[in-house]
Amino acid sequence: MDQKLENVLTMLIEDFIRTAEPIGSQGMVRDHGLDVSPATIRNWFAELEEEGYLGQPHTSAGRIPTQAAYRWYIEQMGEIDISKSDRKIVDAAETDTKHLAKACVEATGLAALVGMNASDTYYTGLTQLFSQPEFKDWSRVISMSSILDQLDHQLLRLRKQIFDLPHAEIGDSCPFGNACSSIFLTLPDASLLILLGPMRMDYKRAVGVMNYIKECV
Repeated sequence: MDQKLENVLTMLIEDFIRTAEPIGSQGMVRDHGLDVSPATIRNWFAELEEEGYLGQPHTSAGRIPTQAAYRWYIEQMGEIDISKSDRKIVDAAETDTKHLAKACVEATGLAALVGMNASDTYYTGLTQLFSQPEFKDWSRVISMSSILDQLDHQLLRLRKQIFDLPHAEIGDSCPFGNACSSIFLTLPDASLLILLGPMRMDYKRAVGVMNYIKECV
């Protein structure tokens, strides 16, 4: 992908993660002080849409990232530095998995799921998850609730895999619903820690927190 398109796509993804609103060309030029016209940005948006990285919810609306865009974004992230405030939250937690899950929720605003063995599962932060703009549509909440009802089965299946590094599953590949993304990490005690949020989750922050937890434990 051309460098200018990569830059525009990164800006759009990060703006959308922050605002949860479709991103328009005029707003992007204004907010980022770009030395190009909105018409040029719209042309670049059209190229990115053609390549499958952007969608347009309504004819007159701005663009939003697709699942392919989020996957590309994660692949491009490289080394991630965790913020001092998030580091303090994790450092203050006890090292058992449930306390680490609560620290994840506090740091990221996402939900956290834990599979410790075949009959011991734990989840926290669902209030934060369901307060996200994506879940104002109650049909999505009900759909996810039905999946969480099968949480034991899902986690038992997922724990058969080992995730030595934080691993993201996005949209259609997320086992907890195609409106969501999840990040998996297997801890040294073989328990599975999962962060669960909308596709619009702050991937840098979430992966940074999971990487730091891996270092700590």
